[in-house]
Amino acid sequence: MGRASLSIQLNFAEGSGRFAKRDRRNFFVVARSSALECASLIQFLFAENEISVEEQSDFLASYEELSKMLFTMIKNLEE
Repeated sequence: MGRASLSIQLNFAEGSGRFAKRDRRNFFVVARSSALECASLIQFLFAENEISVEEQSDFLASYEELSKMLFTMIKNLEE
């Protein structure tokens, strides 16, 4: 979970530093993929009774919002 969360942050940062739209887009795609990976891990943690239903709901809402923002950014960079 830590590695996937860090991947979101680092890929977003690296993509933001790129000037070429194609490069920026690729890093944002990887960041979004990592956000989806985190959402999957949240489901797993809930299924294993490691987190409460409230925590699951809050975490998933956060990752969904992040995923939507990255999706919009990716679409805006398409040629």
